[in-house]
Amino acid sequence: MTTFVKPDLDSPVNSVQDLIDYLARGARPRENWGIGAEMEKLVLDIRTGEAAPFSRIEALLESIERETKWRGFRENGRLLGLQGESSSITLEPGGQLELSGALCPDIHCSHGDFSRHISQIGRQAEPLGLCFLGLGVQPFTSLEEISWLPKSRYEIMGPYMLRTGDMGQRMMKQTAGLQVNLDFEDEADCIEKLRTGLALSPLFYALFANSPIMEGAPTGYLSTRGEIWSRTDPDRTGLLLPIFRKDAGFATYVEIALDVPMYFVVRDGRYLDFTQERITFRRYLAEGYGGCRATISDWDLHLSTLFTEARLRPQIELRCADSLPPHLTLGVAALAKGILYDTQAREAVWSIFENQTEEDRLETYRNSWRIGLKARMGNRTLREVSLEIIALAREGLARQEKLNANGLDETIYMDGISEIAESGVTLAERILRNWTGSRLEKWKMLLDHGDFRKGLD
Repeated sequence: MTTFVKPDLDSPVNSVQDLIDYLARGARPRENWGIGAEMEKLVLDIRTGEAAPFSRIEALLESIERETKWRGFRENGRLLGLQGESSSITLEPGGQLELSGALCPDIHCSHGDFSRHISQIGRQAEPLGLCFLGLGVQPFTSLEEISWLPKSRYEIMGPYMLRTGDMGQRMMKQTAGLQVNLDFEDEADCIEKLRTGLALSPLFYALFANSPIMEGAPTGYLSTRGEIWSRTDPDRTGLLLPIFRKDAGFATYVEIALDVPMYFVVRDGRYLDFTQERITFRRYLAEGYGGCRATISDWDLHLSTLFTEARLRPQIELRCADSLPPHLTLGVAALAKGILYDTQAREAVWSIFENQTEEDRLETYRNSWRIGLKARMGNRTLREVSLEIIALAREGLARQEKLNANGLDETIYMDGISEIAESGVTLAERILRNWTGSRLEKWKMLLDHGDFRKGLD
């Protein structure tokens, strides 16, 4: 989602400084900071647990459009999403349903937005035999059995993914995650938050690991989604290690993005394929390509195709968490907000990570989706680290003093993830522990685990 009014996107890019300035214009005064949450869910057949075909998902969107105030948007006559007053419902390449929630002043507002969404889609899905599951990877349906969403950009991205890694198409069609969007007030604040968010990536993978099954069998990873992302495209995924340098700034991020190969640009509503050659944005800016010259719109689109664990669009987006059962979904936003919107908490959290070497950082990162909270960070496990960081986030949220109608602050959204950390047993390990019996019994277990019909509370 976007949390600021974007400038004239048709403006030409005359220099690298224009790209830096675009990021700088994302700054907002502290009193205007908001929290944005994006929630992806698997759309499955309620009887079988198989991925729902696009035709039935489109019927779901048509029903919502027909009976509510949501406005549909279409491509080549096919309904691919809905726009509300302040939120949007979109589809990922394999039909995963995403709510990009309203920009909210606090998580209580996000809770209301999500609750209305879940209630609404639940009513519309029931007659269609559909359900929504909070799980990071499709549990049963194979890659080949999931049809592509009929969207032009995926006709370019899909084939390109086959050239950049062995799991890129799995990422597109079989995974679901949660994202949190946050504001910053200036360059220094942005880089501190981005750096801290990247440092937290292993903890987010471990604490929110919720995808140990794919195509009907355990994969050997607690977050299979994490493994899939790591094997998608090394040019545009990972930890953005240059951001950990003390002199990092907007220019550092721009230099990274300039050297990422482009997928496409849009002209007259059509996607123009840039993937037949390795056209980086740096080369495009210098030479143009296919009769096109770089615009701010092209840069904005290019930034949306960088899939690092935290990124700038130009607001900060954290991207590590698997899709979760509904009652835990807002815990991801609460953890991020408690740390990154409170200076005292953020400084304390950064002190935990700042002395890691690059090798140590990468080792913990790679182990986090494989063994979860048992992964080691120095002489401690991620479980031990998570307990400390959750406590700091709670303190940060308490200091922010955002109360709901009952006088409760945002720490109420931390209870479920606190329980995971205290037990040391991830959601993924709980699934594996109960992965027994017939195919139908396994499906019923997964429904009990992450069915969105249960609601957020």
